[in-house]
Amino acid sequence: MILIADSGSTKTDWAVVEQGRLLKVISTKGMNPFFQTEEEIANEIEIALLPHLEAETPLDTVFFYGAGCIPEKAPMMKKAIGMHLKPTTGIEVYSDMLAVAHAMCGRNKGIACILGTGSNSCFYNGTEIVENVSPLGFILGDEGSGAVLGKLLVGDILKNQLTPELKEEFLSSFGLTQVDIIDRVYRKPFPNRFLASLSPFLLKHIDNPRIYKLIKSGFRAFFKRNVMQYDYANNPIYIIGSIAYYYQDVLREAAEELGIKISNIEKSPLEGLIDYHKNDSL
Repeated sequence: MILIADSGSTKTDWAVVEQGRLLKVISTKGMNPFFQTEEEIANEIEIALLPHLEAETPLDTVFFYGAGCIPEKAPMMKKAIGMHLKPTTGIEVYSDMLAVAHAMCGRNKGIACILGTGSNSCFYNGTEIVENVSPLGFILGDEGSGAVLGKLLVGDILKNQLTPELKEEFLSSFGLTQVDIIDRVYRKPFPNRFLASLSPFLLKHIDNPRIYKLIKSGFRAFFKRNVMQYDYANNPIYIIGSIAYYYQDVLREAAEELGIKISNIEKSPLEGLIDYHKNDSL
């Protein structure tokens, strides 16, 4: 039996797989070694994951794919996971970018992208990631992500760039004041999660021309500043993430305007990862 984790900054989905068959999916909070300590990650595993696992069933391997799991952070992540999970053949920690590559490209080359709470992209040669434009996070980069779309929305709301009616609806629907927003963005932990949580307001009002333009501009920036740095004309492009999935019509329109063809869009890499690791659970 193997455990496959797909972890973003907001949520982690843990798939329990036996002999290539999905038994259950357990959801916990997102785990990111850039923003959380080893103890915080281990505590979330103990409280939110362990009660849903069958204690008498031994795990063979844990494959953890996560945001922030760069090689420098992988040892800490392994240690945090190993505090409560003791698989017989070990714990493997990979980046969320490699999750998309494994899930969407399999063992073929292609351009793999993430558009969720954050954004990222890479060129994958069928074995490993060989090119990666640094996402830089939601302050300096993360173009097209939920966090950045939320940031742009809040900026327009608070600087009165949208109608008074939209501003009032936004503040009342989230129960926020300007002071609350400033506090959540500049003083509270996980401002990226907070900003991304506001992005559904954009989807609700996507027929508003100014909001539509905001969304499409964010996606154009993602393609121009990231995807177009790879050989996009000669390789398939795959995109995974909640933002890509729910806004895919606008995303495809932005891509087409730039001469970019998207091969496939999925909400989650989990199904593809289960298929990729099928032989590991046999």
